[in-house]
Amino acid sequence: MFSLFRPNIEIESVVDLTAARLRGAGIDALLLDVDCTLKRYGSSELLVGVSDWLLCVREAGIGLYLVSNGKNSRIRQLAEGIKIPFIAPAMKPLPFAIWRVMRLMNYDKKTTAMVGDQLFTDVLAGKFAGVLTILVKPQGENEEPFFARIKRPFEKFFLKR
Repeated sequence: MFSLFRPNIEIESVVDLTAARLRGAGIDALLLDVDCTLKRYGSSELLVGVSDWLLCVREAGIGLYLVSNGKNSRIRQLAEGIKIPFIAPAMKPLPFAIWRVMRLMNYDKKTTAMVGDQLFTDVLAGKFAGVLTILVKPQGENEEPFFARIKRPFEKFFLKR
């Protein structure tokens, strides 16, 4: 049971996922969470280095798609600015949005990874969908709404198991 809560890879930041590292792991498509992964919660600006990282990953031919539980209008604004398709709200941890994106984009679950900061949404959704999961350290988690912050101690408990 605890394997459901164990990401395949844990990293500090998305910028640690170089194109070479992704290719070495056999990954050619990334499904990206938004809040506390690419930007701080409540901010409209990407974290330092994320714009350049997105450009490098794109240039390497790795597919990108935003998969967020955020409101459609808020995620749309960011997605249009960085020119990445999106689905929101994704209703993670349910896998249906991930499956939909994979059908739309013709992604293979063997070469696709779900990247996010939350164990009980991003990692579980990826596990349920059958893709590789990458957990990043949450960026700006103290700014998250209460319902997100309350899960953090439970996530730490499961990660220690």
